[in-house]
Amino acid sequence: MINKEFNSILELLQTFQNEQDCINHLEELRWEGYVVSPFDTTSKVYKCKNNRYRCVNSGKYFNVKTNTIFDNTKISLQKWFLAIWLITFNKKNISSFRLAKDLDVTQKTAWLILQRIKKCFDI
Repeated sequence: MINKEFNSILELLQTFQNEQDCINHLEELRWEGYVVSPFDTTSKVYKCKNNRYRCVNSGKYFNVKTNTIFDNTKISLQKWFLAIWLITFNKKNISSFRLAKDLDVTQKTAWLILQRIKKCFDI
């Protein structure tokens, strides 16, 4: 697990160079090496391909983003991590227009990211 404070965007991008780095970090943060099904915490879990898991008791598939702020979005975890850093690092609020420009996404997507992160942090 990466246990460091990022002082710059460059440090963040060097640490999370690709989507798999982000997935591995999120899995370690969320499950600490022992994957637990979000559908049945007592169920056995099988690892499938493409970073997916299968809950034996419910038969449902899930991944590390299931039941998190990252769930049901096509936005890469790299962009999510960068957005979290930008929002928490800035002392003043960041607008969805500024975030959209920084992340190279639409303003509507940036607004969604901003709302989910604010809700998570009660900002």
